Amino acid sequence: MNSNSLSVIIITKNEAHDIRDCLNSVVWADEIIVLDSGSTDETLKIAREFTSNLYLSNDWQGFGIQKNRALAYATKDWVLSLDADERVDSKLKQEIQKILKSPKFEVYFISRLSSFCGRFIHHSGWRPDYVARLFKRGSAQFSNNLVHESLTFNKASSSLKQPLLHLSYKNLDEVLDKMHRYAMLGATELHAKNKRATLLGAVGHGIWAFIRTYIIRLGFLDGPSGLMLAINNAETTYYKYLQLYFLSK
Repeated sequence: MNSNSLSVIIITKNEAHDIRDCLNSVVWADEIIVLDSGSTDETLKIAREFTSNLYLSNDWQGFGIQKNRALAYATKDWVLSLDADERVDSKLKQEIQKILKSPKFEVYFISRLSSFCGRFIHHSGWRPDYVARLFKRGSAQFSNNLVHESLTFNKASSSLKQPLLHLSYKNLDEVLDKMHRYAMLGATELHAKNKRATLLGAVGHGIWAFIRTYIIRLGFLDGPSGLMLAINNAETTYYKYLQLYFLSK
């Protein structure tokens, strides 16, 4: 039986440090779609080495809406959605290609193996981290969340065995940048839902985020990286509710 064709969709903005390795890991796909939202680095120059399907959309309305825009450009039978800091290794590639020869479901989850400052995290709530990323075109779309978007569908689904490598938080600068960016996006999303926060509540949410990550989700088993991750989660959560407090005012 002939394999179904595959589109890979990626949204970008200033991803020159990541995009080459990401695209190189999916050069075997039938189609690669890159939707950029105003990069000022060499993201587009690098992307042109791998695909001519480059599109621009500077009207940023959140990750979910942007991924749906990228999805609209896909033309192949199946779609694999990736972030620029993710990689498909040879084992996952082989599993995807095997699935596409004779798929039994229309949506597949993939477990992400994520790194924090150079070390892969196996606890702290980061594993197995199943995300729906491989799906038959037309069977699913992304939620309209500003951040932490997810795939929405009403089809039966299954999971792949091989992980998707997620090279997140490469250094302290990236940790701090993402902490403030995600805190603001999260606060904006909560504010749009008429949520409110107090200063004491922001502190409480931050403390609980640390306890959940480091103790309940066994972050201490990840060593120093687990402690750093727990502190980062606590700070991000604290700043998110602190931002919500000011937005509420």
